Amino acid sequence: MGAFSDDVISLARRAAAPEQAGIFAGDNPSHYNAADPIRLWVIQVVVIIGMTQLLALLLSRIRQPRVIAEVIGGVILGPSVMGHIPNFTATIFPVDSMPILNLTANLGLVLFLFLIGMEIDMRVIRKNAKASFAISVTGLIIPLGLGAALAVPVYNEFTDGTTNFGLFTLFIAVAVGITAFPVLCRILTELKLLDTTVGVVVLSAGVGNDVVGWILLALTVALINASNGLTAVWILLTGVGYVIFLCYPVRLAYRWLAKKSGSLDAGTPSAMMMTVTLLLVLISAFFTDIIGIHAIFASGGFLAGLIIPKDNGYVIALVEKVEDLVSILLLPLYFALSGLRTNLGLLDNGITWGYVVFICVIAFFSKFVGCAVTAKLSGFNLRESAAIGTLMSCKGLVELIVLNVGFTANILDTRTFSMFVLHALVLTFMTTPLTILFYPSKYRVHAGGLKQRVPGSEVEEGSGAPKADLDDVVKTRFAVVVERLEHLPAVMTLTSLLQSQSAATLSRSHEENASTISSTNEKAALEGPDVPVLARHSTARTTQISVDALRLIELTNRTSAVLKSQEAETLVHSDPVLAIFKTHGYLNRMAVSTSLAVVGHEDFSDHVAQHVRNSASQMAILPWTSGLASIEEAATNDASGSGTSPFDALFQQKREGDHHAVTAHANYIRRVFAEVPADVALFWDRGFTQSMEGPDARYHVYMPFFGGPDDRVALSFVVQLCRNASVTATVVKMRKFAEDDLSPMTSIDEAKAQKLLHTTVHGTVFPDTIYGTQTTQTRLASDTADDLLWTKLTTSAVPELASALTRITFVEKSASKPLHTVVELAAGLTPIFARQLVVVGRSRRMAVESHHGELQELCVGRNASIGSELPKTVGHVASAFIASGSSASLLIIQASQKQ
Repeated sequence: MGAFSDDVISLARRAAAPEQAGIFAGDNPSHYNAADPIRLWVIQVVVIIGMTQLLALLLSRIRQPRVIAEVIGGVILGPSVMGHIPNFTATIFPVDSMPILNLTANLGLVLFLFLIGMEIDMRVIRKNAKASFAISVTGLIIPLGLGAALAVPVYNEFTDGTTNFGLFTLFIAVAVGITAFPVLCRILTELKLLDTTVGVVVLSAGVGNDVVGWILLALTVALINASNGLTAVWILLTGVGYVIFLCYPVRLAYRWLAKKSGSLDAGTPSAMMMTVTLLLVLISAFFTDIIGIHAIFASGGFLAGLIIPKDNGYVIALVEKVEDLVSILLLPLYFALSGLRTNLGLLDNGITWGYVVFICVIAFFSKFVGCAVTAKLSGFNLRESAAIGTLMSCKGLVELIVLNVGFTANILDTRTFSMFVLHALVLTFMTTPLTILFYPSKYRVHAGGLKQRVPGSEVEEGSGAPKADLDDVVKTRFAVVVERLEHLPAVMTLTSLLQSQSAATLSRSHEENASTISSTNEKAALEGPDVPVLARHSTARTTQISVDALRLIELTNRTSAVLKSQEAETLVHSDPVLAIFKTHGYLNRMAVSTSLAVVGHEDFSDHVAQHVRNSASQMAILPWTSGLASIEEAATNDASGSGTSPFDALFQQKREGDHHAVTAHANYIRRVFAEVPADVALFWDRGFTQSMEGPDARYHVYMPFFGGPDDRVALSFVVQLCRNASVTATVVKMRKFAEDDLSPMTSIDEAKAQKLLHTTVHGTVFPDTIYGTQTTQTRLASDTADDLLWTKLTTSAVPELASALTRITFVEKSASKPLHTVVELAAGLTPIFARQLVVVGRSRRMAVESHHGELQELCVGRNASIGSELPKTVGHVASAFIASGSSASLLIIQASQKQ
């Protein structure tokens, strides 16, 4: 038995796994191990991405493209800066580990150039083709010539003479002459130039310049890799043959497969099509590499991207599946490698720095002068010509790729490489500020734009200028803004209520009359000419509303966002959000027109104001479905006592995050309130409860009327809503007396009020819309207008609105605490099985009185935390309903600035 035990123990020892190396066994994870390189690779990636993201965050404040942050990050991590730290380079970026890092970086570059190929739309060349062709040719020939001339002194000064002079000259000429199309696209989009004449021409010229540049670079690489002239000819012929093979049979086969699989019709690639696409990219890169052309060039990933069909948003969906992995993880590695190879310490004398300045001057002015003069001769003015010249001189990504190829091929040494990397950074950095300087917004001419003002309309923007009593109350032209699918229920609910049943019935009756008259005409033709034909005409005056829907998509640094901005005119017809809203308009007999814009979030309010102005809308409707719900939920929980739970600390971060989200969106809303030249309605839709669902659901509107221009517009809007037979309303005219009747707050209550009405968010971007100072004359005029409107509506002085006014109950109340009173009245005024909508004026401008003190008291009494941004955005009255935990939907209205 002892012998058996010894055998078992011996076998167990023999089968035991070897000891695993790890930090607990004293292993150093930063030590490079060729058998397990992933650990050091992860450290390198984390360091590079962390540095890149930090710099990108800082440089984005001055509107610089991300590539600058990626290269500067590499320069900082390289021998120029952090390389001076003892053992930093040997530990983090040892020489033995660089092949693995270089491999992943090149894989990222192959996929990135595939994305660039998908960005390029050859159709844009047809726009302003003559001017674009002339600018593109001039922007290549002059820089190529001056670049070749520049190569002579640089070669003599900074090389030892062993490098092939012809190849060196060709590389320098291409580096000077090429334009960075990907960076150019992003700058045009960020500066909102894509829809201008300058943007269209520059984009078209940039496409041609970029394609020719890649062809020249492929030619250069083929000459480097060829041992003799005959080999170079074979490389070029094989490359041309593969390009033709890709552009015709492969492109047609790919399109057929995409249609057959249903991916093209669906507008998104299936798993099978993604597999085919990635294999196509990798095989193209493999083939171009084995024939002697570098894997990233013309007939590799770049041309694979060119053949992807751009129908039905397919290319955008494909880009969205690939771009984040490429732009966040893989691509920064490549451009960080450019920085790691750059050693600014070699630029150690005046001659070298003099040549750096000389290179920058030649590279900029060879592009700027040639393209600007050609643009001027093509009919552009001086500002437009200067902007075109500046944009065409942009370098960035593409030149860095050229320089890396030259460095890898030993055409450029470290010093020359560093000089040209520095010049690429300088020229790219200059592009945005110079373009803004030469071509500010007020001088821009848009090649196409939003729908123009309604022909023959004399209505002043947002003012309801027609003199008729009905037109003083009823609006017919609305603009709605939607950003997400979640906004549709709110705008569909409100617009359906705006369409009175009489108008919808009239639309149907017109269709019935048309068929009736048609059949009567046929009968008259058979019976003879003596039979009169009577057409039915409605004598009732009806108002058909029209809605201009604007879909806003946020512009980000993603390639897919840039593609969307270029394809906005096509996306407006296929966007699912707009398609749903158009169907809603058709079913409710409303005239609906749609627009789509891809702009930065900070430009949303400007675009909304421009849309309202160009469409001559009388009111802009904005849904607000985010942020408010979380604030109201927090207020309700605090009021119910649940805010004292010991587990609240675990969720405090989420609540603070909600406040941050509210603040960011509130700034956008307040900009809209301040900039839109029309009445503005902010709608927070609470939806239906289960008991209210069904075809017989009714609506009850409750409005507290305090007076002022906002409340007058809100009251008129309530009357318009009541033209719909499913809507009833109660309007309470509030008067405040005994202003000193508010209970004095203790120091504890004051501290609590400050906490409940204050958030941790600081540095509000947009200032508060404060209460305007009123003179006695303006106050009396406003009070008179309040009384006139109230009298006209309560006495049914407008015959066309008689039916609507019968569904409205007018009440007058006086109270020392009007906010408390209106909140309490709202709870008991809604009929059973009716959905409640509270309509209030924003009253942040020319308000009758401020309710700040009473709002503080209400929040303290109900222990409701609503923050400081909410009252500034929606006003004190709406904030009171939110703080009270009301379940009603809220509609906050502000009158046009002209009223």
